[in-house]
Amino acid sequence: MPDQGAESSQTVANQAIASSSPALASASHQLVVSEAVSAAFASPLLPSFDRAGSRVVGRGEADWRSWFAVSDLATASLEQAGRSLARLAQARGLTPPKLALDRRLASLWFDLTTRPEDWRIPSLWDPLAGNYRAKDGWVRLHTNAPHHRQAALSVLGAAQEQAELASRVAAWDSEALETAVIAAGGCAAKLLSFAQWQALPAGQAVAAQPLVAWQNQGETEAAAQHSDAPEATPERPLAGLKVLDLTRVLAGPAATRLLAGFGAEVLRIDPPQWSEEAVAIEMALGKRCALLDLTKQADRARFEVLLGEADLLVHGYRDGALAGLGYGQEARRRLNPRLVDVALNAYGWEGPWRERRGFDTIVQQTSGLADYGRQGDSEAPPVMLPVQALDHATGYLLAAAACEVLAARLVGGRLVSARLSLARTALLLWQTRRQSCQGEALSAEERDFAPGVEQTPWGAMRRVAFPLTLNAQGPCWPRPAGPYKSAAARW
Repeated sequence: MPDQGAESSQTVANQAIASSSPALASASHQLVVSEAVSAAFASPLLPSFDRAGSRVVGRGEADWRSWFAVSDLATASLEQAGRSLARLAQARGLTPPKLALDRRLASLWFDLTTRPEDWRIPSLWDPLAGNYRAKDGWVRLHTNAPHHRQAALSVLGAAQEQAELASRVAAWDSEALETAVIAAGGCAAKLLSFAQWQALPAGQAVAAQPLVAWQNQGETEAAAQHSDAPEATPERPLAGLKVLDLTRVLAGPAATRLLAGFGAEVLRIDPPQWSEEAVAIEMALGKRCALLDLTKQADRARFEVLLGEADLLVHGYRDGALAGLGYGQEARRRLNPRLVDVALNAYGWEGPWRERRGFDTIVQQTSGLADYGRQGDSEAPPVMLPVQALDHATGYLLAAAACEVLAARLVGGRLVSARLSLARTALLLWQTRRQSCQGEALSAEERDFAPGVEQTPWGAMRRVAFPLTLNAQGPCWPRPAGPYKSAAARW
């Protein structure tokens, strides 16, 4: 069934867009997002605590320049993370903390948060990644992962720069190139309008899913509350809980970064063939990051020990991929009857694209977001969001969902899972579309940075202060960012 909260939010959004008052439209967009997010977390599967509110304290009217209300999405997703942290504190027998959120900092945490001292951060983007004009439209190639780059080049031929590829892409029909790159194991997306996306079975399947899909996975014994983790406090409600992180790139790692900051012990596991060191500076903060090859028996045995000791599994595998490795829901339940999990993917958990590869910019391309800013000009290039908002928003909502499923297990012994997707978050953002491109190009200023210097293996750097505080205290990460695959696979 379609998400009723999303349907009502769509109505409000359409009214806002029709309004001649930009201020009214802005307020309505903020209401759309906050109400949709709140409704998504009002599941009967979750404990019925009094809702802990958060208040936004601010530094002006920060608003990312965009055709969409990106800063409203940032604020709403981080507010929900705060509310869910407070609910987890209640579940552990603690006094719920007072929550505060800075809208400007929330907007900045949708972008890069670090400033190196006397060294340079490598580019997050492969030189070939980007939008290309095909014979009948635009295609985006995602080549950041080495094997995705190789897949694209296996179709288009060797190249080192975009200019070399541009003439070759121009000879292709956009859908044919998308199909060929995906068939080669790569990641590409034809530019679609929102109407074209909604006409596809994949788009219809995403629209029929809720923003957060909660599932009852059974029951276990209710855990002890505060007594099982005396180190837990209202400001660090996740202390004493172990989180096994099987996510990649930005959305999932953003979730586990937040969990680590508020007390969780996070262990990230990467396979040998995957490389994304450019984002480790941002996303490895607070975590131990280890290497395991699940095709090797010894590493599988080690992984199963870790899984058996974890409280929470956070994963970003496409539908069926984890089961293909032998660790589907039933197998995980046998290894750890008390384990709860949250997961995300690109295109949702139902429909023909549930197993399709996708990243933030790829989903922008297919969901209508990148087309909207062209305002009907078929010759214009795609207009991308100013930041990877789908990744960050989905990540913070995933962190909120993690706190909720942990609370459900602690209070009543109920095992609940949560499923999110970038495409469903894109649909929420679509509901905030504007009549014109509004806002400002934000960048961190000196006042935005947290005090102190973070010493990392790459060099010293400063980081933007985190926007969310609990009892006026921000997150406290137990270790600085470091390279992936650099720690032992142990708690």
